[in-house]
Amino acid sequence: MARVLKNRFFIILAGKTTILLLLSVVFFFAPSDISAQRRFSKTYPATRSVRLKLSNRDGMVTVEGWNRPEVQIQAYLETPATSVNPRVVDGTIYIDMVKENYGRGEVGGVNFTIRVPRDASVDIETKVGNLSVSNVNGGLVSARISTNGDITLTNISAKVVNAENGIGNIFFDGDLQESGSYRFRSMSGDINLRIPFNSSFKLTATAPSTRSINLGYFSSEDLRFVSDGRRVTGQVRDGASFLTVTNQRGSITFLRR
Repeated sequence: MARVLKNRFFIILAGKTTILLLLSVVFFFAPSDISAQRRFSKTYPATRSVRLKLSNRDGMVTVEGWNRPEVQIQAYLETPATSVNPRVVDGTIYIDMVKENYGRGEVGGVNFTIRVPRDASVDIETKVGNLSVSNVNGGLVSARISTNGDITLTNISAKVVNAENGIGNIFFDGDLQESGSYRFRSMSGDINLRIPFNSSFKLTATAPSTRSINLGYFSSEDLRFVSDGRRVTGQVRDGASFLTVTNQRGSITFLRR
């Protein structure tokens, strides 16, 4: 008799455990409408002059160039109450998460994955979170993080490139075009620039706190360390483009592509 009661006890316990597990599944995954509210996806036709300007409060932003004449925007929201409302004005797509959600309180982070034509111009800004742009060769690539986050620019061939953050690393892998302007600035972190060995540019590189400037393969008599090693000035080859790099409390390193 004792054995039968013991078996019944385990059956009841197993039943309760199963119910609890089912409740957990229902709580996290069952409401499909909540899942839909937490994801935004939209595609826009694009012309050769398309430009993207994004201002985000918090979250990862990934921009990828592709071979389609359209812009695809996907956003993943931490809270369903967050509003995503892109606007198209004269060929420019504006996404302003700060303005759209002003006064809403805690709206959480938004992670973006955006695909644009390879020859598009990209202008993105966020407060917190990492930024990544790859495979873009339009006229402009601008990435700015006002506080913390890494910036990664890969396979870039634009005439104007700006990258700036507060605390975080900056990595650039791309070409320097003739008469192009390239500016990289960080308060604290590592700045690594990987460019072709045959690049031609005028350089001003400044690391006032660390004096950590590594020219690598680009070291030559035409590049001079000044201000007690805090700055490097000069030019490489004909100085066809302009390169300015400033890192207040971090390192600057040049890599051969």
